[in-house]
Amino acid sequence: MNIKDRAHKYEYKLNDTDDQIIEYILANKSTVVETSIQTLAKNLYTVPNTITRLSRKLGYDGFSQLKNSLKEEVIKEEQPETEIYNIKKTLELLDEELLVSMAKKIKQSGHVYLFGVGDTAPFCEIMSTHFKIGGMNSEFFLHRHDAVYAINHAKNQDVLFLISMSGETEQILEIARLAKEKGITIISLTHFSSNTLEKMADYRFFFYSPKRMLENYNISDKTPVMLALQQFSNIFWETT
Repeated sequence: MNIKDRAHKYEYKLNDTDDQIIEYILANKSTVVETSIQTLAKNLYTVPNTITRLSRKLGYDGFSQLKNSLKEEVIKEEQPETEIYNIKKTLELLDEELLVSMAKKIKQSGHVYLFGVGDTAPFCEIMSTHFKIGGMNSEFFLHRHDAVYAINHAKNQDVLFLISMSGETEQILEIARLAKEKGITIISLTHFSSNTLEKMADYRFFFYSPKRMLENYNISDKTPVMLALQQFSNIFWETT
């Protein structure tokens, strides 16, 4: 996973200084791979420990590993996007620490509601069953008016779990906005991108499946969606 993707994945851990350092690194990749941590810190008007902490926030052992990874980015072209690549990328995106936090939040809630539209609706039904297996009061909705009614009568300790391939589906965003107004915790699962839904969510995790169209039909790979949900389910069932 490249540094830009890691910055998105671990965005919830980063502060303004971290963002500035990442922005500099991305704009000066070829230079940074040949630069010592002391020189880089001086150029950024900070100290080496700040860069070391950032490297670890991004999932590296330290700055040396970050530099080695960055060097590979400079040298190698992006790997072709295939079904196997989508699966590998999804596994890289799944942050166990975050998934545990999400699982604990759901365990502490009174009720979990799920909503998806079109191709994501069956995944909501599967996940609702997984939550019930874990002892939760869980309900999924196929229709907008049922979801609106439920959220209007939900309590603020409840959780809304939303699945969207794009993160831009208006019916889903409507339910998310309603939940925000009610103070209900939102968990989103979307393709790994900067999208409206993940910005609205309190907890966000991702799969990797770029949009593909054929004959005006969305044929995007759905396997990564189920993989992300299954990985989260496994953690949820093990969480007390």
